[in-house]
Amino acid sequence: MERARISLLTVCGLEELDGHSARRVTHVLSILDPDWPDPESFGRWDPHRRLTLRFHDIIEPIPGQILPERAHVERIIAFADELAADAHERDDGHLLVHCHMGISRSTAAMTMLLALAYPDEDEESLIARLTAIRPQAWPNLRMIGFADEILGRRGRLAAEVSRLHARQIAARPQLADTFRRLGRAREVEAALAAAA
Repeated sequence: MERARISLLTVCGLEELDGHSARRVTHVLSILDPDWPDPESFGRWDPHRRLTLRFHDIIEPIPGQILPERAHVERIIAFADELAADAHERDDGHLLVHCHMGISRSTAAMTMLLALAYPDEDEESLIARLTAIRPQAWPNLRMIGFADEILGRRGRLAAEVSRLHARQIAARPQLADTFRRLGRAREVEAALAAAA
């Protein structure tokens, strides 16, 4: 992804999409539950390039739900190549990444895109960029694990995301119980270990 050409990065949830209709978004990465309809908001937007991926926001198998898989992460990374190719045809761009809440799947995807855009930056800097875009970020650790491996970050990206999770829990302790109830205890335990 060419940094100079994608000049604005946004992460949001479904309920926030209408608020971005006038912001000249040029590229959208939508991550939706498999049975969720396409958001009607996009019909009111200027023309844009959009990739839609469909899987649930889980990190462990749950009957009847679709896990994020390596192929999903590979497709997100391929989308970064498409962004770079499009950058040659325009002066600037605005990338918006969304999921249902704008907290987990979308922030995991944005983390990957940032790692590709800033390959020489360390993981702490990448996560600082992410939280500047979306302060409430809680990236999906399964997605990050695949990205970590594909991008050759050798576990450092996942470790930094666990430290981010630890900071989020320190700021809002109720998140630990919330994510445990959602079947994501492994993320909470990794966060607590990172904070120790």
